[in-house]
Amino acid sequence: MALSAADLPAMYSLLTNSMSGDESVRKPAEVALAQSEARPGFCSCLMEIISSKDLASQVDVRLMASVYFKNSINRYWRNRRDSSGISNEEKVHLRQKLLSHLREENYQIALMLAVLISKIARIDYPKQWPELFSVLAQQLQSADVLSSHRIFLTLFRTLKELSTKKLIADQRTFAEISSHFFDYSWHLWQSDVQTILHGFSTLAQSFNSNPLEQHHEELFLTCERWLLCLKIIRQLVIFGFPGDAYSVQEVRPVKEVSPVLLNAIQSFLPYCSTLQKGHPKFWDFVKRACTKLMKVLVAIQERHPFSFSDKSVLPLVMVFCLNKITDPEPDVLSFEEFLIQCMVMVKSVLECKEYKRSVIGRAMDEKAINTVEQMKKNISNAVSGVLTSLLPSDRIILLCNVLIRRYFVLTPNDLEECYQNPESFHHEQDMVQWTEKLRPCAEALYIVLFQNHSELLGPVVVSILQEAMNGSPTSVTEITPELLLKDAAYGAAAYVYYELSNYLSFKDWFNGALSHDLSNDHPNMRIIHRKVAIILGQWVSEIKDDTKRSVYCALVRLLQDKDLSVRLAACRSLCLHIEDANFSQRDFTDLLPICWDSCFKLVEGVQEFDSKVQVLNLISILIGHVNQVIPFANKLVPFFQKVWEESSGESLLQIQLLIALKNFVIALGYQSTSCYNMLLPILRKGIDVNSPDEINLLEDSMLLWEATLSHAPSMVPQLLAFFPCLVEIMERSFDHLQVGVNIMEDYIILGGMEFLSMHASSVAKILDLIVGNVNDRGLLSTFPIINLLIQCFPMEVPPLINSTLQKLVVICLSGGDDYDPSKSAVKASSAAILARVLVTNTNYFAQLSAESSLLGLLQNSGVSIEENVLLALVDIWLDKVDNVSSVQKKTYGLALSVILKLRLPRILDKLDQILSVCTSVILGCNDEVSEEESSADNMSSRSHNEGNIPSKEFRRRQIKFSDPINQLSLEASVRENLQTCAALYGEPFNSAINSMHPAALSQLKQALKMS
Repeated sequence: MALSAADLPAMYSLLTNSMSGDESVRKPAEVALAQSEARPGFCSCLMEIISSKDLASQVDVRLMASVYFKNSINRYWRNRRDSSGISNEEKVHLRQKLLSHLREENYQIALMLAVLISKIARIDYPKQWPELFSVLAQQLQSADVLSSHRIFLTLFRTLKELSTKKLIADQRTFAEISSHFFDYSWHLWQSDVQTILHGFSTLAQSFNSNPLEQHHEELFLTCERWLLCLKIIRQLVIFGFPGDAYSVQEVRPVKEVSPVLLNAIQSFLPYCSTLQKGHPKFWDFVKRACTKLMKVLVAIQERHPFSFSDKSVLPLVMVFCLNKITDPEPDVLSFEEFLIQCMVMVKSVLECKEYKRSVIGRAMDEKAINTVEQMKKNISNAVSGVLTSLLPSDRIILLCNVLIRRYFVLTPNDLEECYQNPESFHHEQDMVQWTEKLRPCAEALYIVLFQNHSELLGPVVVSILQEAMNGSPTSVTEITPELLLKDAAYGAAAYVYYELSNYLSFKDWFNGALSHDLSNDHPNMRIIHRKVAIILGQWVSEIKDDTKRSVYCALVRLLQDKDLSVRLAACRSLCLHIEDANFSQRDFTDLLPICWDSCFKLVEGVQEFDSKVQVLNLISILIGHVNQVIPFANKLVPFFQKVWEESSGESLLQIQLLIALKNFVIALGYQSTSCYNMLLPILRKGIDVNSPDEINLLEDSMLLWEATLSHAPSMVPQLLAFFPCLVEIMERSFDHLQVGVNIMEDYIILGGMEFLSMHASSVAKILDLIVGNVNDRGLLSTFPIINLLIQCFPMEVPPLINSTLQKLVVICLSGGDDYDPSKSAVKASSAAILARVLVTNTNYFAQLSAESSLLGLLQNSGVSIEENVLLALVDIWLDKVDNVSSVQKKTYGLALSVILKLRLPRILDKLDQILSVCTSVILGCNDEVSEEESSADNMSSRSHNEGNIPSKEFRRRQIKFSDPINQLSLEASVRENLQTCAALYGEPFNSAINSMHPAALSQLKQALKMS
């Protein structure tokens, strides 16, 4: 039943109650609102509440109504098959109502209305709502400051929503919007700039702001509208035109807009100082405006690099940014957000591939420029020349010096943070996004600058490094400017290790300075120790064998430092060394006891989540890369137990722990049972699909489960009891199918008959879930398990998995594999499994092929059988024999020979083909099978001799060696079954044999060793 105006009071009460702190009031209201969502008129009632003048003061209720409105748009605005949705008539009413209520005084509700319009526009514009932008444009003509602000808020949100649509038709629509709105927005923006600057000039001269408070509010609203307008211009320029890096078509607004944006920055910056004390609100706006203007310039350069490279844009912007970085005014120097954007701009230009000079081909005459690629090369070469003139050698050297000497140097605030909270200091320096902080941003710019000019800057950086080391000897104990410069220079050398190694010998540097720095244990040397730890990790690829031992000792010593930031830096660098392809385990082995103890103590000492993950990662890497883990197992087991208990609710930390445990189990091998008391409860929780952390822990828990089974010397009751969890996992999804299949294989090999007798129904359920519900790749990964089960338990398993085998028959007898290799492989493997069942359990197979349920399944699948199912399968075996492995070929041959002794009169029609296949298999595959068996024997002997406990591989090969298919002789089977066939059919058999080609008959006799 539709809602109407009469329901407004009830709807208002429900919205009010839905915000109650009393759950007994809130829950019924939420349920009632959820039930009303799909009713016609629900959104119209909400809109009436939002727009009601009588409820203007009830902001919380109106906001809640707008939230329900937004959710209804997401769920019901599009026409859906499972819901009647919102009628077209109501949609028309709501669109009109929204556009008539743009002058909303409350900003939060105005923002929600803008979001509502944008959500609807994404679905309805331009087909169902073609008038949207024309109505907004019309309203702008007569709007006051508040109305125009709200309209621009709506425009911005709508354009932002539409710009994310990527279909060509949608991009074309957005380009049309840009062409209509750009000029108006741009002129209004320029007009507002003048209004704002005039207002700021007045503010700067006024000391008492009270009499002008109303004017201030209007000016501030103009400022906010101007920012919205700037964001709209950004959307129009960035998304309203194809990126010129691909089209090489000039984007006219880039040349028009960019210089004016730069002028605006230059006009606003002086007010950073004049407005700071008396007008903090406008001072904050100036900072936001300058930062946003520079961000827009960066976005334009990245989207339209060729248009931005014009002589009226790129040189002006680059000179401005470089000047602000190298010679900033005092107010700008403290304006970190703006300086960051200046650095981002310079970095973006320096690493822009479109500005790199082309080294391919040669210069061509202008008349010959007739391809897009050639145009790109010419522009790139021209821009490269401009950049060379903007960045001569002396300016590059100056920029490098400024970055290192000014921006790399730790500030008093940094030092205080380093002393007071070393852990936080480490993570802020080590993991912060480079565009968020000034020093990481300067480091990122420095790296790009050095990579572009390594030959010029290599000697410069070495010179700064030498100067810093001379100015601050290893014996200093005071925090001096020289020590801070040394810290900065060490950082500069660490970040460009690859290029700098051509100018600096690591061995000489380490022996002559770094190792001596570490001998000074004064607390003030912690910043240097931390940088040395970083250097030792970054330079790992340049450390030669004769220095490795000393470096390992230094890092392990740093891992024991009193300062947490130093220890965490050493922790990360040790990870880099241990994972290095040239890691020398011989030089590290005797350091392991200290390393383990230091890791355990470090985990105890740190508080932050990221720190624990970092240390646990080092422990995991150590376990995975060093041989001597078993001697330390008695320490690692309680450590893992404690970390798991303390990590409750920290799924990322638990994931790292599960990875470490997997490596630990692999390292322990068949001694892993010693950690079962700790391991198995953790594993049980990880594979529980009903656990709150299931979505985060399941994947790594299954890998740990697989590793535990693979390295178990025998099956234990606890592991045996875990298997039903695999059923629940597979019922949930097939995301972890391959690991699940590996786990099943481990249970079959390790558990044998004990496993099957306990979990037969679970095995059947899993296979029935998989076959018929996964793609060809999933089936091909599962078939070896079915084959293994039948191989190990030929009499017990086939009746158990009857439903699965019926599905395999359907797969075999279905068409559609002629031009699809994966389907052909699936059919061939399915046929091999069925052939094995026929050979090893013939009586059961005869029952299977005659079951009415199988015939019904075939009929439902659209498979028509003109004759016996067995005869249809014979055709598949004959057809697919060349597409399978040697063992499967032998299985096919044995199945075909078994067919000969069954009472199937029509089989004589295929006798020629059957014997031909059997002959080729006997003559062609015996050698391959024998060689495989011999190899299995040898490997089995080796595996058995390596230890008293048989390995998983040894068990697998034992199963393979005792496989009935390997034990049977195809030659003897064919000979015996031919005799049975002759006795069954008499003269018709003789006629069929005599009709064979003489050459084929001769080959058959040769294969069967018949005279």
